[in-house]
Amino acid sequence: MKKRKYQNVAANHLREYSSIYLFVVVLFLMGVIFGAVIVNSLSFTQKEDLFYYLSQFFGQAADGEVNAAKDLFFQSFFHNSKFIGLIWILGISIIGLPVILIMLFIKGVTVGFTVGFLVNQMGWNGFLLSFVSILPQNLVIIPVFIIMAALSVMFSLKMIRNQFMKKINQPVLPLFFRYLTSFAGALILVAVAAGIEALISPALLKAVILSVG
Repeated sequence: MKKRKYQNVAANHLREYSSIYLFVVVLFLMGVIFGAVIVNSLSFTQKEDLFYYLSQFFGQAADGEVNAAKDLFFQSFFHNSKFIGLIWILGISIIGLPVILIMLFIKGVTVGFTVGFLVNQMGWNGFLLSFVSILPQNLVIIPVFIIMAALSVMFSLKMIRNQFMKKINQPVLPLFFRYLTSFAGALILVAVAAGIEALISPALLKAVILSVG
């Protein structure tokens, strides 16, 4: 009974705010495409320099010289937590709305550029390396970023309505507590993604490097 109630709440929420979710997903995908396109605009020297540093990293990964799992976990967790925390804070401020969208777009550009560069330089092997080193944790973290960005946009729009449209005056405190709860849930998922990045991705990366090397 309780499960069905939560499912109905989630379904109603998605129906009501489907346009916002669609917008942020499209914006993120545009960032990914833009990031992949940027790779082709790099000069030969820039590609060579990047590929040199990348080769060094993969060499270290194959030799087991990458940071310990504990260090990787905390690096990943704090990096992604700061990103999500900033999005959350910007959602509270009315002026932060455009910055949220810019940050999501830049995240998409980063993912698109990384995958695009690996594929551009290494072909099928590059695709395999990006698949094992980038995809596992991003299967968790990208949906979290997209959902948090959408929730932050919704909260910001509600604050704008409350500020400038006196007839539509929703109580702020319940909205804020729901918004805070969503941030706490996002942090839990960020910890899961960090665990994947620290424990699963390095093992997969090492296996692929040794098999293609």
